Amino acid sequence: MLSLFKFSPLLSEEETQWLVDTFIWAFEHFDGEYFLSDTQIITPTPHFFPDPVSSIEEMAAVVFSRVKSYAGLQKWPIHLVSPAQVQTTHMAKLQVAGRWRGDQAVISEASTPIAVSYNPNQINQPQDLVASLAGVLAKVLILQRGVLPPGGQEQLDAASDVLAGFFGFGVMVSNTVYHFRGGCGSCYNQYANRQAALTEQQSIFVHALVCHFKGAKDGHKHLKPHLVGQFKKAKKQIKMMMDSSERIDLLALQEHVNARLS
Repeated sequence: MLSLFKFSPLLSEEETQWLVDTFIWAFEHFDGEYFLSDTQIITPTPHFFPDPVSSIEEMAAVVFSRVKSYAGLQKWPIHLVSPAQVQTTHMAKLQVAGRWRGDQAVISEASTPIAVSYNPNQINQPQDLVASLAGVLAKVLILQRGVLPPGGQEQLDAASDVLAGFFGFGVMVSNTVYHFRGGCGSCYNQYANRQAALTEQQSIFVHALVCHFKGAKDGHKHLKPHLVGQFKKAKKQIKMMMDSSERIDLLALQEHVNARLS
């Protein structure tokens, strides 16, 4: 008998498989313990970004400091430079002792600190700025780790978006995939928009995965209105997936999470 109300998943089986594989890859290679104990769901609110600023440079520096800290990279010698100071140089390979993220991370000092920059056009679109910086830091960590994501080199940009979500920035990663032009053409600046490698649905699914394994109940808050329904659909798809999954890695992670939440 056909059902009029058969559940239609947010993503195809192939998309879901890659995102889940990449999430597990992120957990295994980028300090899953830090994810479980310290990662927060970062939102575009004064709670996470309370600092008053008075210039473009100050705003970029303050946002970068916050993003770096929330990602658990406060011990890493990664510095923000102005766009005019960007140079194409070989990134020093750093040595990591033990933990990769958080206050317990031990990172070797680089003779030349890793320099990253920002898009000054994004100053008036702070969510784009946050998501872009999170993606840049994610890519730095992937290159430092030296372990390519599922799918290899061609999936590096998409994996950087997944890792940015894994760091807790899924709300702003999802909110900045696509921008409506609105009614005022002069208010739309295409150069300020973040260059997303995942679709809205894929970004939302990653955010829902993070919320699931963090036990977050209000992950839909601060999403753009049209994304809330997608988030709820992703949550349902993930629950159905976990209820029927035979993947040892997923089930082990769920047991680990349950033990922490109990």
